[in-house]
Amino acid sequence: MKKKNITRSVLSLLLVALLGLSVTGCGKAQAPTLTDENTNAEASASARPSDTPAEEIPAANTPASDSSSAVQPSSALPVKALHPKQVEENPYMAKSDANIHHDGYNTDSTDEILPLGIYPEINVSYETTNANASPAIYFDSYGHAVVPLLGGIAIRDLNAEETQTLGYFSPKQHDGGEYIIQSSYTFLDSENRIVCPTSNNHVLMLRTTDEDGNVLPEFEKVLDIDIKAASEAALGRTLEQNLLSVVFDYEGNLWFATGGFRIYPERKQQGVVGYIDHEAIDTILVGGQADLSKAVYVHELTPGEGAENGIAASREGAVILTNQNCYLLRAENGVEIMWCTPYESIGAKVSGENDKTTGGGLAWGGGCSPSLTPNLVMFTDNRDPVNLLALDMKTGTIVAECPVLDDLPDGYQVAVENSAIVYDDGEGTVSTIVCNWFGAGNAGLADPDNDSSIQSYANIYDTNWLTKGNIMIAPGVERIDTVKTKNGYEMKSIWCRNDLSDTSILKLSTATGYIYGYVQDLGSGMWQYIILDFETGETVFTMDVSNKYGYNNMAIGMYTGNSGNALYCPTGYLELLRLQDRFAYLPEMPYRKIDLDQASRHVLSQEQFTAAGGAGSVAGWLNTISIRNVHPNTTVAFRMNNLSGSVNDLTLYAYNAAGILTPVASELWKITSEDGQTVTELTDGTLYEVRITVADNGDLDLNEVEKEIRLSAVLGK
Repeated sequence: MKKKNITRSVLSLLLVALLGLSVTGCGKAQAPTLTDENTNAEASASARPSDTPAEEIPAANTPASDSSSAVQPSSALPVKALHPKQVEENPYMAKSDANIHHDGYNTDSTDEILPLGIYPEINVSYETTNANASPAIYFDSYGHAVVPLLGGIAIRDLNAEETQTLGYFSPKQHDGGEYIIQSSYTFLDSENRIVCPTSNNHVLMLRTTDEDGNVLPEFEKVLDIDIKAASEAALGRTLEQNLLSVVFDYEGNLWFATGGFRIYPERKQQGVVGYIDHEAIDTILVGGQADLSKAVYVHELTPGEGAENGIAASREGAVILTNQNCYLLRAENGVEIMWCTPYESIGAKVSGENDKTTGGGLAWGGGCSPSLTPNLVMFTDNRDPVNLLALDMKTGTIVAECPVLDDLPDGYQVAVENSAIVYDDGEGTVSTIVCNWFGAGNAGLADPDNDSSIQSYANIYDTNWLTKGNIMIAPGVERIDTVKTKNGYEMKSIWCRNDLSDTSILKLSTATGYIYGYVQDLGSGMWQYIILDFETGETVFTMDVSNKYGYNNMAIGMYTGNSGNALYCPTGYLELLRLQDRFAYLPEMPYRKIDLDQASRHVLSQEQFTAAGGAGSVAGWLNTISIRNVHPNTTVAFRMNNLSGSVNDLTLYAYNAAGILTPVASELWKITSEDGQTVTELTDGTLYEVRITVADNGDLDLNEVEKEIRLSAVLGK
């Protein structure tokens, strides 16, 4: 086993001597997970379908009650916060995790808090309408979850015991259409409208809420443009590729690309990239008529060239990756190509005769959507070995490249089909996490008469993966850092895991410093949540779900929400899982189990803390909880392990009804150990409890309803 350290600058490509096996090298045995002796992190889902034998589900190990004296001390993961991600806000997209890759840069990272193993538990929402649990989840600015629903799109309550539809749009029901909405490349705009491509080559814009954020039972279609017809009129010829993906640039132009999962150059299908002018969109949205012949601009692609992934956008323009080239495009009364950078591919990959897999990949070219930083464009090609490429955002020059996942055991290939995590620390280092996906794709997609635009289980996925699990997936997860130097850029492998087979689109939380996923333990067969240390790649947490094959993650992503305490995972069964920390409880009432979906944690910036009235520096996360049926005075405990120093140096602040942070009287709060003993000195990484006594309808209660309280508090130093 060898570890890579390969560097390429603008001027030269330097091969550095290969290093021997190290603690972070490829092929390293999986780090021991937290065990029952020191944590309750190995608990499993408490709910299960009625046809699942109890012996196939491991016994739950979550606390029997909220009483800290009734459970063993927790070994919560220490907080390893990173700098927030470097993504400039797009004024035309929602201020939230607005698409399946979280943002318009396609970073697959979030600044939201995710679970840390603080008395963790898995909760379930059962699906009763769709054939599977809700996939392709993203969230509007109000926190509503947007998901596919029976060929349409809906806002649904994913925390209800049975998933509830709050509002929806059905093509068949609402406009008589036989098309479906292509949810993978749908996103939310700045007004929380859903912008979505359809299978009949239209782009729709759906109004989902009223002015107060209340969900409309039936979404209002406020824009409907036939992209194919408009593009064919502008191009003067017939398009043979379907509409694939859309995105707003930073000037409000709606960019689109045609393509599919596999675009074979030799088949010479005609495709385009282009945009709808923002003025035409504005005209339509206010009820006017726009002349699309003067508002839709296209660039003709070489026959056989087409997009196979999503589009990214930054201030510099729209970045589109086709099966042969990467483009930076701008709207200048037409499609202006700022640069076009070709890359190499050996074509669509399928399993060979001696492979340990039977499926393959999805794309003919690079399989992951391009991901951006303020200065770079990152994507993988489809060579053998696969390479990670870094392009200069302004020029398109390949400034660095490095083979990835190039030392797998015999019998495995590499296809990076899920978007990579790309994290820019703002200090000159861009970290990219790439995952092998090879084996999950249906090898039949290579057949000449196969329509790769049909998004169904039978068409997309390999049957053996669906029934046998991740043993049919090629392994490999690797972190590559791209570092800015005085001579350009260099790439180096930081760690590599050849013992993990993943299809879950891993997510990075900058608030915690961990990578989150959902994999299958190939020894026990258990599907499980998994947390990796961003710095080392080691497994630091697992939590079992089930060993039944239906609990695969549908080869799609994890979703984080905006509560700071939920990591959603769709399954191939009828269960949508959410991993949560029981970070808040009622120490005086151990029989009460508070609703975790009414508790949240958020990173409060220093600017927000000061603006709201806080003095000094913010010293913890903002914790919020809502509780019903309370006593006149109720003590609430928040568990947290990111505190240090002297308790005497800390002040607890709580929001009042006017939105102002006010100091909480010292006699109303204290910091204790897990067994309730008052402490005076704090050690970072140790789990403590901040206990606060709240009077119903008192100064700290933000809820005016009798016998209900809402508390929102943060520590300052």
